[in-house]
Amino acid sequence: MDTQPSERVVGHHPDRPIPWLSLSAAIAAISAVGIALGLGLSLLSVVLQKAGISATMIGLNSAMAGIASIAVAPISTRLAQRFGVADTMLVAIAVAAASAIGFFWAPHFWIWFPLRVTFHGAITVLFILSEFWINAAAPPARRGFILGVYATVLSLGFATGPLLFSLLGSDGVLPFAVGATIIAAASVPVILARRESPVIINRPSGPFLKFVFLLPTATAAVFVFGAVESGGFALFPVFSSQIGFSESDGALLLTMIGLGNVLFQIPLGLLSDRIGDRRILLFFCAATGLLGCLLLPLLSSHWWLLAGVLFVWGAVVAGLYTVGLAHLGSKLVDGDLASANAAFVFCYAIGMLIGPQTIGLAMDMVGANGFAYSLAVFFVLYVGLAIGRIAFRPVRPR
Repeated sequence: MDTQPSERVVGHHPDRPIPWLSLSAAIAAISAVGIALGLGLSLLSVVLQKAGISATMIGLNSAMAGIASIAVAPISTRLAQRFGVADTMLVAIAVAAASAIGFFWAPHFWIWFPLRVTFHGAITVLFILSEFWINAAAPPARRGFILGVYATVLSLGFATGPLLFSLLGSDGVLPFAVGATIIAAASVPVILARRESPVIINRPSGPFLKFVFLLPTATAAVFVFGAVESGGFALFPVFSSQIGFSESDGALLLTMIGLGNVLFQIPLGLLSDRIGDRRILLFFCAATGLLGCLLLPLLSSHWWLLAGVLFVWGAVVAGLYTVGLAHLGSKLVDGDLASANAAFVFCYAIGMLIGPQTIGLAMDMVGANGFAYSLAVFFVLYVGLAIGRIAFRPVRPR
């Protein structure tokens, strides 16, 4: 009997109604966390800078976020199976909220290192289990649409965080208290829909690393997205200044990327629901990302043309996350789906660690064009993988 998950489509009931209460709880919870995370990332760096901490140490402290995500992802499914998805999420919310306020009360900088671990470890558990909840509850025929809604709302949450920071500032306990309160509020929708949270009945069918490689078109997609998003956003201001744009013009170009991301995730999700093989759409997203990278050096002196390309680029490249997540949900169920979601976030965290280092090194070696060329390498590798999987691992008929 052939049980290759990459070839079969799980036989759910595609026409069942959308369980909006259950889905809204998971989406609302993780979106509230997204707002607090968007606030906290800016807040923590500014507070440390004001305290006289060096940029190197701020970077080292920030890197604990990726390390925490990589460490926690492999055990999240076992925690959820033992204690329940909703209850594990509630504990993670409590840990994240306590850590958020703990940054203010910490008397010494070294305490921020374990706080980063507990804060981002808890956030990672919330992301994994929220995405598992959404994937498990979504009707197969509407999975792409629902994950598009999720990605859109989450993007708006991340965008709201910096806006809150601009209003609250970095002085005193208030910004920390607001962040902790927003995280704590994420428990409300989880409690309301607690009885509708998915139950992991069967243990995963293999060790965690199996799920990193089981559906490589999905996990490689989110690795590339993590590398491109983290490295691209971190170093784009440097790139824009090196090609002659002002700080404000560079910031507006970044805004165009974010705007495309927000506006196009639902259309991409709807499109993925109508495509029999989502890997084709993932290939299209990566090929568009590659084309956009190759156009960057050619358009570096034309702000409006560059803005238009980046708008489309941001819209389509973000589909690597949304469509990749939908691809996972269409292939696996129960404990395997939970572990695959954990592997998905794990690969995203690996990408976030590798991306900025790779792009920064390329820019040091060849100048401003190293930004575009290093991004292009990630997309080239993924395009090659996608072509190979589509050609040699065809989807079997339902």
